[in-house]
Amino acid sequence: MDSASMQASFRALTHLRQTGRTKGARIGHTGGLMTIEFDRSRVTVVDHPLVQHKLTIMRSEQTGSKQFRELVKELALFEGYEATRDFPLEDIAIKTPICETTGKQISGRKVAIVPILRAGLGMVDGLLELIPAARVGHVGMYRDEVTHEPHEYYAKLPGDAGQRTCLVVDPMLATGGSATAAIDYLRRQGVKDVRLLVLVAAPEGIKTVLEHDSEVRLYTCAIDECLNDAAYIVPGLGDAGDRIFGTL
Repeated sequence: MDSASMQASFRALTHLRQTGRTKGARIGHTGGLMTIEFDRSRVTVVDHPLVQHKLTIMRSEQTGSKQFRELVKELALFEGYEATRDFPLEDIAIKTPICETTGKQISGRKVAIVPILRAGLGMVDGLLELIPAARVGHVGMYRDEVTHEPHEYYAKLPGDAGQRTCLVVDPMLATGGSATAAIDYLRRQGVKDVRLLVLVAAPEGIKTVLEHDSEVRLYTCAIDECLNDAAYIVPGLGDAGDRIFGTL
């Protein structure tokens, strides 16, 4: 695929959230052309101009850990707005300095933020700024460097997690292995409403997650080209955990 065709594919992927007409897209891969199809009705691409601008800075290898951490936090907040857009509202009577009026408040929705350790920790503070009353759980996963399979080493959720909307956060969705393992854990704990928030996603990972769980919804700032032979996202932004914590 030539450069112009690849750019056209990227633009199509980015704007499918708005059109909703296509289930699959033809994209580049290290092994040639391939078609990856998934249910786009459950995928939201948060492609606001400020998001695209900040994401470009994040991708640059010249961006240091301090700025990278700040950008992860900011983009998590942007995604939080989209992930909570459908929260129900109810009327509430208040009095302003001028008069009595009726306002709106979120109706009884409880939230838990569940980062996939360790990189997911970078997204927690941005969401807590948006939802200060949210509880925070943790799911620890590490990826086998040879098989790329996830292994759980720690898990702790709020006691009432089953009654909460759980926002699972991880900057990168590559193969989808860690995300599906985390979602499975939440389902076993009785969580019904699971929403996965990532900053950059590979089509392979999106397909894996959506096919693995028929109800999860996915939010991402970008759908990238593909995975390379080492299961890293291309073009991606490198190892998000190492860049957040300065362990390069």
